Amino acid sequence: MEIVDLLQSTLIYLLITIAGIFVIVNPLTTAFVFMSLTTRMSEERKKTTARRATKISTGLFFVFALLGGVIFQLFGITLAAFRIAGGIILFGIAMKMLSAKTENENEPKKPEGDITDDISVIPLAIPFISGPGSIATVMILTSEAPTIYHTGLVFIAVLITTVSCYYCMIYSKVIVKYLGDSGKQIITKIFGLILAVIAVQFVINGIVNAMVDYEMINIPGM
Repeated sequence: MEIVDLLQSTLIYLLITIAGIFVIVNPLTTAFVFMSLTTRMSEERKKTTARRATKISTGLFFVFALLGGVIFQLFGITLAAFRIAGGIILFGIAMKMLSAKTENENEPKKPEGDITDDISVIPLAIPFISGPGSIATVMILTSEAPTIYHTGLVFIAVLITTVSCYYCMIYSKVIVKYLGDSGKQIITKIFGLILAVIAVQFVINGIVNAMVDYEMINIPGM
């Protein structure tokens, strides 16, 4: 029975972690951006670009996940402050998603003949896959992980999300064909609502932690 409970709690934690990262990264948005930026690329080059963007963004997530605690100590940042700041960032992104037009409408068009620029780093890896909000999410989830085992689940969630981005980019033509602009906007708004709830919970947790820390500091005799 204990094993069943452990597996159930592990699965729930993994699903929550995947949802937190997946929603903020939004692979469907990445697919539409990729589609608009690679219209004149060969299929082979599209795959190379998508593969490189995925590797770079995954590496960034891992670095920030591993160094999150060090960054906290180095700059004297409390977990409560980072939770609140991360929640505010996520909420801002969520509001943009909820009130958005199609996100790639304002993206600058690449001029004819200018296909030699490497778009795998900017804007694909940064900021569309591993942007400030998603990096903050990974750092918070890692810092909140109760055990090393749970930290490993965060890394698995990162891999699932970035690999999903890769396949969304590779099959972006299919996604665009069946969803279209209206379908993409609907999905974006649903993701935005979920993200807003997660962001509010981050802020609530941060405020509660800050109040607890303040009370601990001001307890007489401590």
